[in-house]
Amino acid sequence: MQFDSANLIPLLPEILVGAMACVILVLDVFLGERRRALSYGLTLATLGAALALTLFLARPETQVVMDGSYIRDAMSDGLKAFIFLVGFFVFVYSRDHLRHRGLFFGEFYVLGLFAVLGMTIMVSANNFLSVYLGLELLALCLYTLVAFDRDSHKGSEAAMKYFVLGAIGSGMLLYGISMIYGATGSIEFSTVSQVIAQKGAADKVLVFGLVFVLIGIAFKFGAVPFHMWLPDVYEGAPTSVVLLLASASKIAAFALAMRLLVGGLGHLHADWQAMLVVLSVLSIALGNVIAVAQTNIKRMLAYSTISHVGFIFLGILAGTHQGYSAAMFYTFIYAMMAVGAFGILILLGREGFEVEKLQDLAGLNDRSSWYAAMMGLLMFSMAGVPPTVGFMAKLLVLEAVIRVDLLWIALVAVAFSIVGAFYYIRVVKLMYFDKPLDTAPLVASTGTRVAVSINGLAMLVLGVFPASLLAYCQTVFSGG
Repeated sequence: MQFDSANLIPLLPEILVGAMACVILVLDVFLGERRRALSYGLTLATLGAALALTLFLARPETQVVMDGSYIRDAMSDGLKAFIFLVGFFVFVYSRDHLRHRGLFFGEFYVLGLFAVLGMTIMVSANNFLSVYLGLELLALCLYTLVAFDRDSHKGSEAAMKYFVLGAIGSGMLLYGISMIYGATGSIEFSTVSQVIAQKGAADKVLVFGLVFVLIGIAFKFGAVPFHMWLPDVYEGAPTSVVLLLASASKIAAFALAMRLLVGGLGHLHADWQAMLVVLSVLSIALGNVIAVAQTNIKRMLAYSTISHVGFIFLGILAGTHQGYSAAMFYTFIYAMMAVGAFGILILLGREGFEVEKLQDLAGLNDRSSWYAAMMGLLMFSMAGVPPTVGFMAKLLVLEAVIRVDLLWIALVAVAFSIVGAFYYIRVVKLMYFDKPLDTAPLVASTGTRVAVSINGLAMLVLGVFPASLLAYCQTVFSGG
């Protein structure tokens, strides 16, 4: 087979991110601590350029290159653009946090860029091998980042738990992939789909392979009952790392689910729909109920993540274009909400002080009414209160499951969303009605202040004007 260099054009965003990660790695060796801001600036420039390249290369038609292992389509364009955008916010927020804790090293940006590269590979994977390579590149970077603060015992413990359970989840996924390969004789999603269309669920090896694949996907999302690592990792990892873990990686997990379940195993929809029903109901119920009892805000947001994952699963299990677009919309909105909420926690922290307890947010309105308003918008959006965009995201997902005659699931989701509203509104109550325990002035860089403002206001603006983003998500799935 003759190699055509034109096949590299759709890969330019990934090539740029990978190459710049290597450049920053080498360059950082020669930079003193005073000039380390150059690594930060290059990282932001890389993500900005990768976003511009992704939008420039976006085309309505689908391109499959690299001998069928890489696909560029409307879904990959949108997911990658949001990964680069959210990643940009992550690194902007992280700068102050890393400096205050003596962790402002180039390795953070190198590992972060390689993690972003792993996410984009997962998004454009067109066979089981490439999706697994992207997943492992992402996972290895995240394991290291969770333990980035070497002096933190909680961070080391969280990294060890994440590594051990992550290895189990990856092993389950790989075992499922091997069984599907054994039953179909191919690792290409299109070929696997054709074989499954002929065999159906009669092949028990296929069904068992599907079970293990779904376990791997559920672990990467942090869905119940494969959620045990999530609260401990959120609590123990540096907040700057949790930013990446809670936001952009969930977009990659959505891509993983769509490529594997819809792209490769779509003809087994009846089988994986039943499993996703269990995972989504358990996640929404357990996530919201246990979050009520949390006093640590990072653990509370971890259980909140679990409940939001349940809503994303609702859209996917619907098995319709409307459901897929609703799940994609919800994933985008959740990533923005998560990066904004943890960004506020970073903004409130300072050297020698980390915001961990709910009481640390008490009286925030007295200290800064603007930051309190931004956090309030984020909390109301997470709770699904109109006119914030979180309400629209939940409404679209619930409509999708009602359309496929799963009204009871929608009722369960609404009931537990009401329970979940309690702990979000509790944060608002602390900010506005309690006296501040800490009266230190809030000091943050201009970039952090601007990012927080954009994050918070986006919840309101997208809630009032959701049409453009929603139309894009619907366009992605309307043709296929």
